[in-house]
Amino acid sequence: MKIAFVGKGGSGKTTLSSLFIRHLAAAGAPVVAIDADINQHLGPALGLDDREAVALPAMGDRLSLIKDYLRGSNPRISSTATMIKTTPPGEGSRLVRVREPNEVYDACARPVELDGGAVRLMVTGPFTDADLGVACYHSKTGAVELFLNHLVDGPDEYVVVDMTAGSDSFASGMFTRFDITFLVAEPTRKGVSVYRQYKEYARDYGVVLKVVGNKVQGQDDIDFLRAEVGDDLLVTVGHSDWVRAMEKGRPPRFDQLEEANGRALRMLRVAADATYELRDWERYTRQMVHFHLKNAQSWGNERTGADLAAQVDPGFVLDENAGPRVTATA
Repeated sequence: MKIAFVGKGGSGKTTLSSLFIRHLAAAGAPVVAIDADINQHLGPALGLDDREAVALPAMGDRLSLIKDYLRGSNPRISSTATMIKTTPPGEGSRLVRVREPNEVYDACARPVELDGGAVRLMVTGPFTDADLGVACYHSKTGAVELFLNHLVDGPDEYVVVDMTAGSDSFASGMFTRFDITFLVAEPTRKGVSVYRQYKEYARDYGVVLKVVGNKVQGQDDIDFLRAEVGDDLLVTVGHSDWVRAMEKGRPPRFDQLEEANGRALRMLRVAADATYELRDWERYTRQMVHFHLKNAQSWGNERTGADLAAQVDPGFVLDENAGPRVTATA
């Protein structure tokens, strides 16, 4: 399942996404974790020190390699120079899977050990001083969108993405790349404002959106969230001494997380797993093509000097049977 964590800045989405990743890893599930937030805090939340976090390879810096690998032998893509963040796969494209070895993981992912389990961590890379005034952060997250466009995942496999704060995801089609989106909201008016934006923008795209109430202190907070978001409220999370220790760089073993918060994480996994039966690969592919054509017309054709609509393979549907599989070699 592909899972996004979104919310306003300071809502606790990175903390909750890291807890969910730890929960999956503790259960032995295969996980690819992706930090697509401008602030790049997911690595430290998963226990990396500053030196280790800074050393993570940035997907944005390896975009040429990613494009070259994903392009494969697709005859509709004349060169990697004509690939943009929304380029869809077609016959001959290389697809990526959660468990396999491949060149993209070799270049862009690093294993992170979590209480005996391990996850693959990928990061977009930070927004640097060199980007100021000359670049948009969406150009960095474009590497993540292209990766997700070529990703095939099955049941009991998880890709967890810590997204940019607010509603920035709607600057591209990446918000449609997920089986479920968990929106982390505090019990305040500002806390639920991003929910209203997400709900409005995603209405026509079949996005499964569930709210995780965070920093909840009592029934009044729960009642407030329920009144504001209705049945979209899935679960609430309160104070955690475990999280406080983790934020100080001294996390206990994960099995010492408070039972109430552990129960909340189990509910998130149940909700994510339930979306597998709702998958519609044809719609997923159609939405991918829709946003690609929009980007091609608005800026892509002019920037690349090519007709990017020609990259669309009308007979191709991305699903679990698509494309050849990469297997490990001895």
